[in-house]
Amino acid sequence: MSDVRAMRTLRLGLAQINPTVGDLVGNGEKIRQQIEEARRRGVEIVCFPELCLTGYPPEDLVLKPRFIADNLTELRTLAGQTRGITAIVGFVDANTDIYNAAAVLHNGMLAGVYHKQYLPNYGVFDEDRYFQAGRESPVIELEDVTVGINICEDIWYPVGPAVDQALAGAEVIVNINASPYHVGKRHARHRMLATRAADNAVIVAYVNMVGGQDELVFDGNSLVFDQQGNQVVEGRQFAEDLVVVDLDLEAVFRTRLHDPRRRKERRLAPDV
Repeated sequence: MSDVRAMRTLRLGLAQINPTVGDLVGNGEKIRQQIEEARRRGVEIVCFPELCLTGYPPEDLVLKPRFIADNLTELRTLAGQTRGITAIVGFVDANTDIYNAAAVLHNGMLAGVYHKQYLPNYGVFDEDRYFQAGRESPVIELEDVTVGINICEDIWYPVGPAVDQALAGAEVIVNINASPYHVGKRHARHRMLATRAADNAVIVAYVNMVGGQDELVFDGNSLVFDQQGNQVVEGRQFAEDLVVVDLDLEAVFRTRLHDPRRRKERRLAPDV
């Protein structure tokens, strides 16, 4: 019997779009168009920015129950567009409270939801005022790949959801963002993502919004780093883009075979 594992790859799409705050129908249409383009290009999972359905930051719009309900209705409509493809979409979830959330839309259904855990409340951010923090770091099995999903600030913490998800078997971490630009941000972002990928022996896919809202400017610059912290691809800056990349999932497995730290960390992790 051969012990050679079959080659596994994943064609991933990062759709860095420019949504409009409050325009649920227009944003939904923009997302639909990108899903169709991704499907045409053979993408298996296409990822969209943080709160792309509502626009970012939605601020006091999320205090209006009708707006929350309409955002959920639009999300269900989008789910119906995902036959034969998976889309990860930022939206506002409602479950006794409201959450900054990522939906996994898979083959026509809502297959899973992640709630952002680290809510920034400094500088231009005021998320703690509006949202409840999530507490779980699930991984999702999609066909033959295990994926962890988290949101923006979550990836900046050295010990956070990305670590839990990687130890639970995630081969790819998808991090969706509405990350504003400032001088030096691009280089700091690159260093952090490369470190997070290498430390956890996981592919990190980072998709960011573009456009502007009030004083905020979002620069796109979506990125993928491999399991050794090497940059694989980079999206355009300050322009919409659909970045498509083929990922070698077996390379993650091979890297982890040579990482004794990971075995020890898995033994110490209580729920992994």
